[in-house]
Amino acid sequence: MASDPNSYLQSLVIELCKLPHETEWVEFKHNNSDADMIGERISALANSAALEGKVSAYIVWGIEDESHQQIGTTFSPSTQKIGNEALENWLLKSLSPKIDFSFHPLTIDSTPLILLEIPRATQSPVQFKGTEYIRVGSYTKKLKDHPERERNLWKVFEQAPFESLPAKERVSPEEVLRLLDYPAYFDLMGLDLPSTRDHIIERLESERLIATRDDGSWDILNLGALLFAKTLSSFPSLERKALRVIHYRDNNRLETLHEQVGERGYASGFEGLIGFINARIPHNEVLGTALRKDVPMFPELSIRELVANALIHQDLFESGTGPMIEIFESRLEITNPGIPLIETDRFLDSPPKSRNEALASLMRRIGICEERGSGIDKVVHETEVFQLPAPIFQTTPQHTRAILFAHKDFDDMTTTERVHACYLHSCLRYLLHDYMTNESLRERFGLTDSQIARASRIISATKKKGLIAPAEEGQSNKFAKYLPHWAL
Repeated sequence: MASDPNSYLQSLVIELCKLPHETEWVEFKHNNSDADMIGERISALANSAALEGKVSAYIVWGIEDESHQQIGTTFSPSTQKIGNEALENWLLKSLSPKIDFSFHPLTIDSTPLILLEIPRATQSPVQFKGTEYIRVGSYTKKLKDHPERERNLWKVFEQAPFESLPAKERVSPEEVLRLLDYPAYFDLMGLDLPSTRDHIIERLESERLIATRDDGSWDILNLGALLFAKTLSSFPSLERKALRVIHYRDNNRLETLHEQVGERGYASGFEGLIGFINARIPHNEVLGTALRKDVPMFPELSIRELVANALIHQDLFESGTGPMIEIFESRLEITNPGIPLIETDRFLDSPPKSRNEALASLMRRIGICEERGSGIDKVVHETEVFQLPAPIFQTTPQHTRAILFAHKDFDDMTTTERVHACYLHSCLRYLLHDYMTNESLRERFGLTDSQIARASRIISATKKKGLIAPAEEGQSNKFAKYLPHWAL
């Protein structure tokens, strides 16, 4: 069961108030609600949190600055407007890059307070209205006026992959074991569960799932929380990275039949996730040699690989968004934040480049995804075995999307679909150290030997698009061999 978020926030404010004074990552206010002041503080505190190695920074309204006593506040961020625009929207538009800050109203001992939770800067300093700010002690300054801090901040961005950043700081060993599904880790790794708490902690530390601190407490790192959280909502900075599954009634997004947000970490919850998807995708009845049977519309191996790829290759520094699976009547869309590091038309042959090497490595070791470079090959191969339309890989300005399609008879496919399938077939044959031929393409589409001309027309259309080329000059059309354009 997930912990009460309000209780957590109350405890957090109480701990912040125990600090002897304001810091580079915490500020207290009474009622000051000036919008420009808030924007400058968000920039400064986000940048300082990164410099100080903190997950988040905070402003708390309703706390007396010197004594840290609870005095209450009349500040109401949900009703405050700048012109006709809500304060939160105005702040979001004024900040670059956009960060997923959150205002939390809460009450402690009948005293109204407002907590502003600000995620640390990640890949570049946060600006407000084009200016970067930083905290120097309890003062807010322009970052450009403090070049040494600016240099150190850029060093932090260059050295710290997302997986190594803390998801929750200063927790006890007992809290580590309460928040992480450590039995799942040992089970997936094929290891016996240690008999003592210290040996469990030692193993989790060796995998860089957690890290010790000088005071004897522990940080649960993003890698540990993302893969093995019992509930991702226990880690506020990661809650939006939970995978969503949406099942629609038809082939559009007008009517939702079911929506589920993943609770568990990616690794510990992966098999349950795949089972959940398979239970909701449509099935087709096919007549085999002896009996009728229901088969899933999409091959399970393709689903597993594409879901694993979406988790591994997402841009984890993108805030406010996460991976998503959408099930339609005749297609499956799998979307992840971030644009790919290689061109989509080279997914099949290029060695994968991952932003998240630690995440990818551990997910491969526990068998969630295939060996390096073979995943997309298997996806395309499975669609050919089941004679499905070829999968499509797309990008938007901020996302990557893979689409699987239900079976279509050859006559129902568009020319574009046939050409795309022909190109991927040539890629797959090349990776098998072979060539595409008219015969192999007919087999891919389920065409008969008498339909050579139909396959030839597809090959001609694909050549015209510049996607394939003859393997040899002067070869006869009947026995011609073809390569993808990039293999020449």
